[in-house]
This record gives sequence, C-alpha cells and structure tokens, in this order.
Amino acid sequence: MIAASTKPFFLFVAFLTGTSSAFAVVQPGSSSSTKILSKLSKPTTSALWLSGGGVPPAPPAPAGPVPELKPPPAMYQAALAAGVAKCSQSWGDIFKLGIVSGCHIGFGSYLAITVGGACPGIAASNPGLQKIIFGSFGLPFGLIMTLATGGQLFTGNTAVGFAAYQEGKIELKDLLKNWISSYAGNFVGSLLLAFLAFKSGTLAASPASAAIATAKCSLPWDVAFVRGILCNWLVCMAVYMAGGCSSMIGKMTAVWFPISAFVALGLDHSIANMFIIPLGMMRGAEITMATFILKNLIPVTLGNIVGGALCVMAPFGSVFGSWGKKKE
Repeated sequence: MIAASTKPFFLFVAFLTGTSSAFAVVQPGSSSSTKILSKLSKPTTSALWLSGGGVPPAPPAPAGPVPELKPPPAMYQAALAAGVAKCSQSWGDIFKLGIVSGCHIGFGSYLAITVGGACPGIAASNPGLQKIIFGSFGLPFGLIMTLATGGQLFTGNTAVGFAAYQEGKIELKDLLKNWISSYAGNFVGSLLLAFLAFKSGTLAASPASAAIATAKCSLPWDVAFVRGILCNWLVCMAVYMAGGCSSMIGKMTAVWFPISAFVALGLDHSIANMFIIPLGMMRGAEITMATFILKNLIPVTLGNIVGGALCVMAPFGSVFGSWGKKKE
C-alpha cells in the first residue's frame, strides 16, 4: 500500500499528465509511475484541458503589420473590388451618395475659387505660383472627403466600374446603372452647393468664378475633350493609388499630388464644372445652359470616360487582370 504522505504527490502527478488514468492511484516504483514522470519531464507550452486530458490547439500566429502600400497586383484587385461594390448598390443609394460626392467636389471648387481665384496680384506677377495655389487649396480635400466616406463619384467610377465590367464581375446594366445614377446625383449635389455658395455672399465682388466659367465654355470641342481625358487620367490615378494605401495620411498623399496637378494644369473635370460654371452663371457670366452642356459638359464628360477607363485601367487590367487575355 502507498504511504499516506506519498498519495497526494502521485495523485497530483497523474492529474498533470492529462491521460485517461488521470485520477488513478499509482503505485510507487511501478512502470506506470515511470511513464508518468517521463511525461512530466517533457516541456509543454499548452495548458491542459480539464475535460479528460489532451492539449488545446495552438493559437493562430499573430498577423503581421498591414503594409502601408499594397503591391501593384493587389492594388489592381483592390480597385476591382471597389468597382464591384459600387456597381452592386441600388439606383437610389448610388444617387444619394452621388449627391453627397457632388457637394464634396463643389466644396473643393468653392475653396479653390475663394483662395486661388483671389490672388490677382500674384497671377499678374507670377502666374505659375498662382496656379499652384489654385490647385493646392481646394479639390484635393473634396476628393478625400468622397473617398473616406464611400461616396459615388462618376469620374472615379469610370475606372473602377469599367474594370469590374471588363473582368466579368458585373453586367453592362450594372455599369450603366452606376454611371447614370452617380452622374445624376453628382449634378444635383454640385448645383445645390453652387446655389448655396452664391447665396452665402462669401465670394464678395470677386470676378473669378464668372471669368473661369466663361473661359471653360469658350474652348473648342476637341480641346475640351482632350482636357477631359488628361484630367481624369490624373483623378483616377489618385483614386487608384489611394485604394492601395492603408492609412489616412497615405490616402491623402496619394490624392493631393495628382489632384493639385490637374487643377494647376488647367484641365477639366466634369463634376467640378457642374459647380464652377453654374456658379459663374449666377454671378453674371453670359453663358446659357445649352452652351454649358453642349460646349463643355458633353466633351469633358466623354474625355473623362476615356481617361479613367482606358488611360488608367486598361494598362493595369492587361497586366494584372484578364483584359485581352484568352480564357483557358
């Protein structure tokens, strides 16, 4: 028999082994006690289950840090996923988010006109500097608000939505639903903010808005079309790169440089023009609605589609996606 003083020790050892004999009384010097002690001597990193022995599965390894910038193939996949998500929303949701994005771009244009458009002395003595000021303060923050809040901006959708269609992730009707509804919502939001900016009285007697609107509607059709291509090439690169960044500061950096560049270069963005030209008309520019639509909005919109769908997404889709590749 086991001495009374040694029984607790062997019961404790048997419990720790977690075997089916966890609660058996073990005779000292027996083969069972030898096995128990040999098991006990082996190191273990897992806590024992209290329900019949065994060890729990090892916890998953901690995830590594999220990269600040996705590699190029993953960046394309992120843009593709965004296109699918945006085109999968309902007509009503796209339209409502389009109104919000129209207001965001309107706010950006409003700030650009207020700051960069109010520097006549700099424009006369150093026109390059005035263009940088005009581009840097305004539209970049308008696009950041849209990207950070999940808005529906037609110009960005020309790239990501078209990619989703080309990859077979959505049907043509989904793409058209997104483009039509976001464009209409953007127009409503831009007009709304133009009216509010006009009624606010913050632009005082500045002639900038009327002068900019008149200049935009005086362009030849082909010039407006090409400016639309170049503009949305930069805008969609901003959207594309921002989608590959994991932090807010990364997204802001990705947006700021291309957007400030297109404004400083004097290029044309259809949604920004939906705010700028109507505001100029309210402030005395001698432009009719027909002139605005036929001479500016239509050619610029078509150019924006080419810039986003072909200049930005087609090269990446042909390399990182399945554009133009035979399906096996």
